[in-house]
Amino acid sequence: MASDLRRIFHLSDIHFGLENNRALDWVKQEIAERQPDAVAITGDLTMRARHREFAAATAWINSLAAPVTVEVGNHDMPYFNPVERFFAPYRRFRGMADKVEKEIDLGCLSLVPLKTAVRAQPRLNWSKGWVTQAALDQCLAAIDALPAGRQALVAVHHPLREVGTQGTALTKHGERALRELARRPVAAVLSGHVHDAFDIMEDTAEGPVRMIGAGTLSKRTRSTPPSFNEIEWDGSRLTVCVRNLEDVETRDMQIDDVPENAMPPRQPGDPVAPVRQIPRVDPPVH
Repeated sequence: MASDLRRIFHLSDIHFGLENNRALDWVKQEIAERQPDAVAITGDLTMRARHREFAAATAWINSLAAPVTVEVGNHDMPYFNPVERFFAPYRRFRGMADKVEKEIDLGCLSLVPLKTAVRAQPRLNWSKGWVTQAALDQCLAAIDALPAGRQALVAVHHPLREVGTQGTALTKHGERALRELARRPVAAVLSGHVHDAFDIMEDTAEGPVRMIGAGTLSKRTRSTPPSFNEIEWDGSRLTVCVRNLEDVETRDMQIDDVPENAMPPRQPGDPVAPVRQIPRVDPPVH
């Protein structure tokens, strides 16, 4: 790999408790063989935040042969213990505490966290995203402290706006966050939650922000099979390759505002463990 090239594996929504072991074995092997500079896991490590699910997630994540940063997802907040949810919501992450919301310095690029999962909200559906002012201020301060010329990849769980997938984000104050990120050297915002990959450019009053979503590595698939994103930064350009476990053709994951050349052409899959790159497909005309 060229000295100025950085490779990041972007995983999300592993959902231990309903994990796909074949997908997890495949990704772990890919990490061992391709040696990415970092792994960003954008939340929902578990199904119901049970102790046994966190134990399995912790063992798998700590076994990965790369630096890892982990975001908190809505499924990772205690479901059945309201006292713990309100007063110690991150206690079950203690086995991987050094990785939770960790900023990773890759020289020309930094991974910076932005929390979107909260313990309570003034609305009925607590599974949706919420960007608090404190979380946004912490993220912006980290970006503003980066050396001149360095770009940031901001890691969140919920997409900061709706992205046209079956799953929804409905992230409160997401537009405000996007406007602030547009004013800073942010190469992209990495997210999960909706279980289908996407790559879109969001226009804001302060400029455009690229939003990249990873699919799921669980059995809770929606439009697409289990997948992760392989992201490369060459010092000036970010490229994304969606790596699918199954060789399945689908239009459902395609969004009509994918940036030009963001999705590379499809390559033939391996007949034993097929992996493909998803091509851009124009949406059907209604």
